[in-house]
Amino acid sequence: MSDGTGPGTERGRGPYRTVAEPAAARFVVQGSEFVGRVRPVDSVEAAEAFVEAVREEYADATHNVPAYRVRADPTGEFLREYSSDDGEPSGSAGKPALNVLTQRDLENVAVVVTRYYGGTNLGVGGLVRAYSRAVKDAVDEAGVIEERPHERLSITVEYDDSGTVRSVLESEGYAFDADYGADVSFDVRVPIAEAEALRDRLRSATSGRVDLE
Repeated sequence: MSDGTGPGTERGRGPYRTVAEPAAARFVVQGSEFVGRVRPVDSVEAAEAFVEAVREEYADATHNVPAYRVRADPTGEFLREYSSDDGEPSGSAGKPALNVLTQRDLENVAVVVTRYYGGTNLGVGGLVRAYSRAVKDAVDEAGVIEERPHERLSITVEYDDSGTVRSVLESEGYAFDADYGADVSFDVRVPIAEAEALRDRLRSATSGRVDLE
């Protein structure tokens, strides 16, 4: 089995290509069923959780071959790459799956190709083609979009300022979750390039009565 984690490749903060939504693609080659499953992820932990979830759900499969390419920190400076052959001949499964993600320049994306063995050996070349196709078909099904690097911003204010904060976030079009406890907390996903300007606007709007993390 071949397992590998790519080096910490340096990346920029600019937009990147990823899949638009979770998707799956299925086909049969000489009796073996292949199912490629792909989804967008925002962290290495999310990618590994997806891989583990597929492995658990389809534990009866002959192989569950994972691969992912994920920005390893919120700034997008480093890209983490991983793949595994999961018992297939070395280099016949994980690397071809990862190569599709690389060739299409996709980031923050994870894929697992599930195989149910059909009784006929496909050979290394046949496996490479099948695992590559499973990822290509799943990516095509999901669609590709351009995304900007985001970070999570935690905002805490007293109730008197909560309406002001909500108005700022809504006027900017940011999606957020609000938690009303002793204080009011907002969890916001913000493009990194806009985060500092949002912090400044919130401080100004509340006359500094805001806790930002």
